[in-house]
Amino acid sequence: MSPTTTTIIMFSLATGTIITASSFHWFMAWIGLEMNTLAIIPIISKQHHPRATEAATKYFLTQAAASALILFSSMINAWYSGMWDITQPTNQTSSILLTIAIAMKLGLAPMHFWLPEVLQGTTMTTALIISTWQKLAPMTLIFLTANNLSPTALLLIGTLSTWVGGWGGINQTQTRKMMAFSSIAHLGWMAAISPMLPNIMMLNLIIYMLMTTSMFMMLILTKSKTIQNMTTTWALSPTMITMALLTLLSLGGLPPLSGFMPKWLILNELINQNLIITTAIMTMSTLLSLFFYLRLTYITTLTLAPSTPNTTYKWRFKPTPPTPLTTMIPLALLILPITPLLTQ
Repeated sequence: MSPTTTTIIMFSLATGTIITASSFHWFMAWIGLEMNTLAIIPIISKQHHPRATEAATKYFLTQAAASALILFSSMINAWYSGMWDITQPTNQTSSILLTIAIAMKLGLAPMHFWLPEVLQGTTMTTALIISTWQKLAPMTLIFLTANNLSPTALLLIGTLSTWVGGWGGINQTQTRKMMAFSSIAHLGWMAAISPMLPNIMMLNLIIYMLMTTSMFMMLILTKSKTIQNMTTTWALSPTMITMALLTLLSLGGLPPLSGFMPKWLILNELINQNLIITTAIMTMSTLLSLFFYLRLTYITTLTLAPSTPNTTYKWRFKPTPPTPLTTMIPLALLILPITPLLTQ
């Protein structure tokens, strides 16, 4: 793909998200989502491989169906209220359709089946874009319509997503699929808190994006596509692999790392709302996610002696490009102490 084409596509991708995030009219939000979808399709399918074509087709069909549902929901709302304003109250049918559509866009359970398959069929860099940037526009719609969406539906979808994300990731050997199920679980936490505290949902989204970007960048630098590849990464850079270990523990939500903060705040609010059973289920599902994160950390850092001279170095065909890891990793690990500042 030529630099000009790449620039145009990436610019369209960013513009689509910004249009959706800044719009108050349903039609403009829909246009932003469509721009976003159409821009990512060539990025997914640029590898001339059947898996990439299949991933692009699955992504397009799912996102097109979700966008059509959003348009249908907004048309029903306009039919009853005569208004296209996103922040206006909606009737029940429109609200349910919108919840289903956003869940499809994000890959929340039970509409999650496309996400692991699409990530597995693309490159690591594209998987990073789908797992982070592509979540911004639907999350903005949840933030804008949080008062109108069904709290019961969001709690059910959120709880189911945390379970599916935990159970699905346990049996995986491909790092991209593991990150996909990790994404489903994290988005489940965000969906569960969105009816009560949308601000905490956005804080969770930012921390999730920091942790996921850090992890994906380390996977890209070490060229680790499977768990087996992870066993020899210590020889590449012991420091980076130590950071990978901490990032995985942060994704699992262990204190005193950054990933503990959103889980702590969400569980606190759910208990305040007297949703004890939901809290218990979501806490138990976190243990499932933590299991496969711990398995990955064990394989990466504890199966080889931490001494570089005795280990053969991996071949380096290309110099590694500069990455913003030095900025990302401290934020992904060390912002728990400033929790009071972020939740004011």
